[in-house]
Amino acid sequence: MIQIENVSKTFNRKGVTTEALKNVSLDIKEGEIYGIVGFSGAGKSTLLRTINHLTTPTSGEVIVDGKHLSKANSKEIREIKKDIGMIFQHFNLLNSKTVFKNVAMPLILSGTPKEEVEKRVNELLDFVGLKDKAQNYPDELSGGQKQRIGIARALATQPKILLCDEATSALDPETTASILSLLKRVNEEYNITILLITHEMSVVREICDKVAIMENGEVIESGSVFDIFSNPSTRTGVKFVNTVMHSEVPDFVLRLLSDEKKRHIYRLNFIADSAGKPILSQLSKRYDVEASVLFGNITELQRTPFGNLIVEFIGEADEIEKVKAFLTEQEVLYSEVTRNASEY
Repeated sequence: MIQIENVSKTFNRKGVTTEALKNVSLDIKEGEIYGIVGFSGAGKSTLLRTINHLTTPTSGEVIVDGKHLSKANSKEIREIKKDIGMIFQHFNLLNSKTVFKNVAMPLILSGTPKEEVEKRVNELLDFVGLKDKAQNYPDELSGGQKQRIGIARALATQPKILLCDEATSALDPETTASILSLLKRVNEEYNITILLITHEMSVVREICDKVAIMENGEVIESGSVFDIFSNPSTRTGVKFVNTVMHSEVPDFVLRLLSDEKKRHIYRLNFIADSAGKPILSQLSKRYDVEASVLFGNITELQRTPFGNLIVEFIGEADEIEKVKAFLTEQEVLYSEVTRNASEY
């Protein structure tokens, strides 16, 4: 649905050159909810703007639904944009227009017949749960209601793609959850591909299928949400995952490792079926080793159980080697926690 191929973007302002994007490549499939995460200045919004052609890449190619944006003329670009809806952080509603008129605006501008406009707008207001607010004005609505209107407006022209630029960052946690649930419905019921820009990893965990992490204009890691959350491969990825998984090594464990005594402390990752097995109990019975759980949690990622435990094994080195072989056999990922382990 969206292919981003080696895209770079350089801005030159007052003699200062800024590389906003550096050789970015992504492949977003039809029907996916794809999250792009990064700290401020990572290049997320610039990348988003290359997709709806508000920014032209310095090099590289953006392909939307099989159409190369760099090769399209003005008329073709307008047609491509009709298939792209946009949801904004601060709603971008017209305060002088009613809720009905705000949702209807894209249809009115495209010359849609009046009776079709009325039918479509009423359907969308019903879908977002605000049909009774049709004659209200934006200033009379809560932040969550305003964003629901923004979503209805973005859906008015029946787009194939929905771009969300920090769509929940101005909302409280409860309202955020309701908006994410609505976006999930949009994806499932309308089969709309959603590209979601955010700096909140909790948003990604909640609804995304895949995620890319950006830093300094580059994609530093990408993959399924499960893979990135269960095994982040970069320091920035670790930081983002820890904001919701709380998987950092606690200070008291690091203090234990500072003891003169040799301690065998490991991080264990239990995935899917292994998360429900009494593995620690089994290994204590099989081998001359005691297992002491120091820290951990079990959560769910994309409907798959995922457990993260920090465990100390007490026993002779040869018995601990047998334990490690047993963990591998049971498909439990493990890594030794060392003195300098301050992160996931």
